[in-house]
Amino acid sequence: MKNAIAGLVTAISISALAAAHPAHAGSGDVAAGLIGGFAAGAIVGTALAPRPAPVYVAPAPVYVVEPQCYWTRGRPMWDGYRWVRTRVQVCD
Repeated sequence: MKNAIAGLVTAISISALAAAHPAHAGSGDVAAGLIGGFAAGAIVGTALAPRPAPVYVAPAPVYVVEPQCYWTRGRPMWDGYRWVRTRVQVCD
């Protein structure tokens, strides 16, 4: 594909040179030719430029929230002598 584009650009350039008329500074032909040449060069340069390699992007970090734990009094239980409340750890 690049060779075909380069050949096409070369053919157009040669035909433009063959059909060129001498430019006069007073009519603005030189400025128009320069602007057109820069635009054509930018288009051709973009078409022939190599494509950049894909860039690896690391995934976003994942934050793990530890469960919030606390100690509280449990249910009352009879131990054979008295009622006691044991401590129980509760995690959300």
